[in-house]
Amino acid sequence: MHLFISVITLSSIILISDIPAHAQSNESISGVKDTLHYPGEKHLKNVRQLTFGGDNAEAYFSFDNKMLTFQSNDPKWNLSCDQIFLADLAKPLMSDMPKMLSTGAGRTTCSYFMPGNNSIIYASTHLDNKDCPPVPEKRTDGKYVWPIYSSFDIFTADLNGKILSQLTKTPGYDAEATVSPKGDKIVFTSMRSGDLELFTMNIDGSDVKQVTNELGYDGGAFFSADGTRLVFRASRPRTEEEVTVYKSLLAEGLVMPSNMEIYTCNIDGSDLTKVTSLGNANWAPFFSPSGKKIIFASNHKSVRGMPFNLFMINTDGTGLEQITFDKMFDAFPMFSFDGKKIVFSSNRNNKGTHETNLFIADWIE
Repeated sequence: MHLFISVITLSSIILISDIPAHAQSNESISGVKDTLHYPGEKHLKNVRQLTFGGDNAEAYFSFDNKMLTFQSNDPKWNLSCDQIFLADLAKPLMSDMPKMLSTGAGRTTCSYFMPGNNSIIYASTHLDNKDCPPVPEKRTDGKYVWPIYSSFDIFTADLNGKILSQLTKTPGYDAEATVSPKGDKIVFTSMRSGDLELFTMNIDGSDVKQVTNELGYDGGAFFSADGTRLVFRASRPRTEEEVTVYKSLLAEGLVMPSNMEIYTCNIDGSDLTKVTSLGNANWAPFFSPSGKKIIFASNHKSVRGMPFNLFMINTDGTGLEQITFDKMFDAFPMFSFDGKKIVFSSNRNNKGTHETNLFIADWIE
């Protein structure tokens, strides 16, 4: 949750289970040499590709590590924009369309399991319009932007796709919700204060509290394993020009995500700490199984925007280490709750196309 999936434009998914976990490379029919596991990826073992075709992202484990909820929009499934799906890792994955957990109307984003593993939370625009909201047109000023749809609200649904509750009802953007491993709190991003800030609420939507209050886009937050800390991405416009650009884009319902860093804080917003100062876009952070490190996606080594790869850093900002080595795009990492697995999205092994798929691997400390 996260990055808006418009950054990679979801298009299709095929879930299958007959790819050997030990397979590390293949030669595509087009002659493009692909791989599941790059040299140097010493923390990954038994890399397995879960989806084949199109673009798929934001896959998150259930609390029992047996299922994934993820985001995709496959036109072959008569979808015109992003919807939420379920992958049951305890059963063989099938090649046909997996179970859809969202309504199929509007645009959805940022799903996550609720305590008990019998329901999920996600954001959707379906109450405003059953059709997909428009994506921003290419700008004449060349700025790369994400849309901040004011029609996003946060819902819970059971694993049959039935909506159970609407947790947010205030005007403006409410999305990017994740759940504490303790099962008591939700963190999300909202425009209710006039800026894109982090808020927490109880699991039933009550007791909403503002966490961040500095100008800039605060989003994609996740809890630490003990539920006491948050890690998130943030932009911080400083100069007069940066502030003017940020505010003018926000007034259009847009943000420019090309300069973000990783931050942590207590769940009440205290002890705010800037973890990275790398430049470019650093985002999709998640605490390591030990809680002492943070894994995140970054293009700080890139000159022209790509590649994005996964990096790990100590919570005090020391010890930066590159984890993945794809030539284009690795992002959206999440560790299983037992710390044994990692799931992420990648452009690897896509036969030279722009497809983004889901991958799961054993995690080696």
